[in-house]
Amino acid sequence: MQHGIVIGHATSTIKHPSFAGWKLAIVQTLGINDQPEADPIIAIDSYNAAAGQKVLVNCDGRAARELIGDVKSPVRWFVCGLIDETN
Repeated sequence: MQHGIVIGHATSTIKHPSFAGWKLAIVQTLGINDQPEADPIIAIDSYNAAAGQKVLVNCDGRAARELIGDVKSPVRWFVCGLIDETN
């Protein structure tokens, strides 16, 4: 599990059938001191995270396939939580 920030959303007219109906978030993973780490990823988002919102993402492909209900899906990343930054 990693934390990141949603930097946008992806739309696609041609995609794997298992992605139909799922929101796709573009997430920049963050490292120490909230510095960007690696390239942004695209994650299935069932939480409807807004751009600029911090999230937890997971790269467990098996769990992602269970989430969307298709064992043959190419999905790997998914948003597994929202980070509440209110004090």
